[in-house]
Amino acid sequence: MKFTAASVLAVAALLSIGSDAFAPSSSRIVVHRAAAPQPLSVSATEELSSADTEERKPTKKEKRLEFMKETTFHRKGFKEVRDNVEKNMGEQFKSSLVDELKSNNYVIEKDGVRVHLAKDFGFCWGVERSIALAYEAVEHFPGKKVHITNELIHNPEVNDRLHDMNVQFIEKLDGDANSKDFSTVGDGDVVILPAFGASFEEMSLLNAKNVDIVDTTCPWVSKVWNTVDQHQRKGLTSIIHGKYAHEETVATTSFCEDYICVKDIKEAEMVADYIVNGGDKEKFMNHFKKAVSEGFDPDTMLNKVGLANQTTMYKKETREIGQLMQKAMIKKFGPVDAKDHYSEFDTICDATQERQDAIHELVEKADELKLDFILVVGGWDSSNTAHLLEIPQKAGVRSFHINTASCIGADNTITHRTMSGEIVTEKLIEDIENKDKEVIIGVTSGASTPDKAVQDSLSSIFLLKKMSSS
Repeated sequence: MKFTAASVLAVAALLSIGSDAFAPSSSRIVVHRAAAPQPLSVSATEELSSADTEERKPTKKEKRLEFMKETTFHRKGFKEVRDNVEKNMGEQFKSSLVDELKSNNYVIEKDGVRVHLAKDFGFCWGVERSIALAYEAVEHFPGKKVHITNELIHNPEVNDRLHDMNVQFIEKLDGDANSKDFSTVGDGDVVILPAFGASFEEMSLLNAKNVDIVDTTCPWVSKVWNTVDQHQRKGLTSIIHGKYAHEETVATTSFCEDYICVKDIKEAEMVADYIVNGGDKEKFMNHFKKAVSEGFDPDTMLNKVGLANQTTMYKKETREIGQLMQKAMIKKFGPVDAKDHYSEFDTICDATQERQDAIHELVEKADELKLDFILVVGGWDSSNTAHLLEIPQKAGVRSFHINTASCIGADNTITHRTMSGEIVTEKLIEDIENKDKEVIIGVTSGASTPDKAVQDSLSSIFLLKKMSSS
């Protein structure tokens, strides 16, 4: 399959320098599917009248749009190096094995192993675009020192490639995503903003420096920023379904005034209960102390709320949280007035949802297909990949999340990350030496995972079975 970095960036060129609204063409530019993403424009992206802007303080989003108008702010890529970047990406990330799987109705049998590939998996459109922009930046600015504010995406192989290209990763101070050492960024340097985006404070700092900024932020992340901007304008507190320390959520909350992050349905239930019944304020604040805006007061700031989410969260849980908040407002304010106290926007990206749906399908057919286990390939820090693991785990289907093929040992062991985040090693294939026993597995990969990583992982299993059987 031909990689589409050039086409991706041609579409990206449609991004207006003065707006976050994104209007892709009718043909979606992705590796694994051709359906177009829904337009990301929402009413919050519309420019305010001059009278409005004169009457009030500009929002953080409006200030960001001003940063983007600078000639040193780049979002459209660099055409003169595009063909070479597209070729390099194809060589690094393409997989003949994955292509064979897709052409054979997502099934392959080899060396005593049968593989069922999920129908949607791997690199999404936003990730491919982000990598292409970063690679183009390195080639476009030869001789310049290039930095990146975070990992480009949560995939070790991709980030290792950037290290090899001499991209400098800005150091986190004491491991804190909110605190970084920008002293290494010098006059005339280049700074890449990753797919997760960068915080408003980081953008402000970089805008004040004499540097070129290459923004690879996924437009789906920008959509969430548009949503919380609407919350601020309407006087709503943003409830963010996400992990407060995750890079994307750190960036999103930086565009909020008042916010609280809930990582799961249990924390959402705590918030809903406080909305309806009040409670022990000190205990509540102690639990959420790292997940709220400065000066947060649950007694006043939970009366009007809006829901948004980290784009990679489990969509079913986000919907449950939305229903929970809506019911809480109905209980407190009645069915008529509740609509004035709660607002909800769906900000889970298409790629996340489609990969979740595809593994759901594998799980539902696990008994019919006689799957021995499901393999989930992707970075251990990848939120969207971790949520793919949750689906088979919660259904009781044996499953493993690995970040590279090296996790599969020649001694028939697998080192994997559990749902709780623990890294453990255990036996992989039962009765592996039985020549008559075919190993049957399902496989999927996260939105930041190259096809080559899937191929390498499957090749390790093929070799393991072949050697053990012989």
